Amino acid sequence: MEYKDATIEEVDQAMRESQVAFLSYKNLSGKKKAEFLRAVADEIEALGSSLIEMAMSETNLPEARVAGERARTTGHCRMFADLVEEGSWVDARVDHAQPERTPAPRPDLRKMLVPIGPVVVFGAANFPLAYSTAGGDTASALAAGCPVIVKAHPAHAGTSTMVAEAIKKAITKTGMPQGVFQHLHGKNFAVGQALVMHTITKAVGFTGSLVGGKALFDLANKRPVPIPVFAEMSSINPVYLLPESLGATFEKTASMLAASITQSVGQFCTNPGLIIAIDNEALKKFIAKLSEEISKIPAGKMLHPGIADNFHRRLKESLQQKGVTIETQSTDEGSNLYGRPTIASVPAQEFIKNPLLAEEVFGPFSLIVKCRDLTELTSVASRMHGQLTSSLIGSEDEIQNHSSLLNVIVEKAGRLIVNGVPTGVEVVPSQNHGGPFPSTTDSRFTAVGTDAIKRFVRPVAFQNFPNALLPAELKEENPLKIWRMKNGTLQKA
Repeated sequence: MEYKDATIEEVDQAMRESQVAFLSYKNLSGKKKAEFLRAVADEIEALGSSLIEMAMSETNLPEARVAGERARTTGHCRMFADLVEEGSWVDARVDHAQPERTPAPRPDLRKMLVPIGPVVVFGAANFPLAYSTAGGDTASALAAGCPVIVKAHPAHAGTSTMVAEAIKKAITKTGMPQGVFQHLHGKNFAVGQALVMHTITKAVGFTGSLVGGKALFDLANKRPVPIPVFAEMSSINPVYLLPESLGATFEKTASMLAASITQSVGQFCTNPGLIIAIDNEALKKFIAKLSEEISKIPAGKMLHPGIADNFHRRLKESLQQKGVTIETQSTDEGSNLYGRPTIASVPAQEFIKNPLLAEEVFGPFSLIVKCRDLTELTSVASRMHGQLTSSLIGSEDEIQNHSSLLNVIVEKAGRLIVNGVPTGVEVVPSQNHGGPFPSTTDSRFTAVGTDAIKRFVRPVAFQNFPNALLPAELKEENPLKIWRMKNGTLQKA
């Protein structure tokens, strides 16, 4: 089925309706927003197998993966429902007036987080549910009190439309303002550009390529009134193999990494695309075992032709660079839609000299960087771009002995992993899914977990306000019974 691109007039209408909805939606209680978010989750589940089948037909993903992604999407909605219903996320703070203070009296000051306004969300190519129409960006923005305008990803437009209809049913059932959610299609850049540049748009959520995310970021900063773009864009998620432990753990480590590199045909933003180690006998054994494991994994059908074409182009380009050697490739399916698992290696000195080798190859590929010693390994780490994750494989004592390396890695990533792989992002409050540029546009925020709501709010202080005019969270009697800071002490009314 063909889905017509939105016109500029339709973009404008959607934005205006979102602004009207914002004026009432932002003032709804956390309980009301929670009812809405739970209804969204219920309506998505009510779509049943038809949603699974649609997503499978559009993305080539297996049933288990789509079903798991649906559960993650509805779980995200319910997680934010619980958060806003409880209410303390607004970080309410109260400092009472001190009229007798000298040399100057102190006014009554109360502060909390408030929603920023309509948020534009771009559906992600590689997650038709969890990072798309009702995914984490949408759920966290709605929880914050912000209307959402989704631009569906053309690679799974039918799936996006089905979820959009489910959200609209939830709007009707819970009595939400009709304009609180808008859904638009747009294959060309003009629709996205119009959404980002519209004066009503107050923030953007994006998951995708560095080229796409940076383009939106640059547009947003050219506006007369710049707005934040929270873009997750590019990460090769380096894995550092410490030498003393590798000799004993090479088989386990190789099997673990082979599964992570090829999971979902490598189409995760947390795919381990770089393995960094000291070139010795243990590394040779590791490469042999990794090659053995990779050779057993057949090429897989990728999400859509655009991703497949980009993988083949970037893989070919990387393999043609000076010093790069192919260690192994799995069976070739003979079709451009398939991603062929590939492992290559390169000496560290060539990697350091060639910035292209540090760029993401989105798919089932990983490059092994062979270092002469720990000094060179640390030098590679220090030259690494910002990443979503970095992993260390080694014993506790060995990691402690290499604290200088750990100190470098901490500055380069948003999530650090010991003796594990970066794939598998738990949706829990303690999660951080973000990192220094170019992995994201703002390393202070996460796209996963309850703190994702903080992207779409801003602090406001109320000075000397009569109690009756204050938001409920800041009233003296605290009718919502939420935890808050009061005169420097965490209290609950």
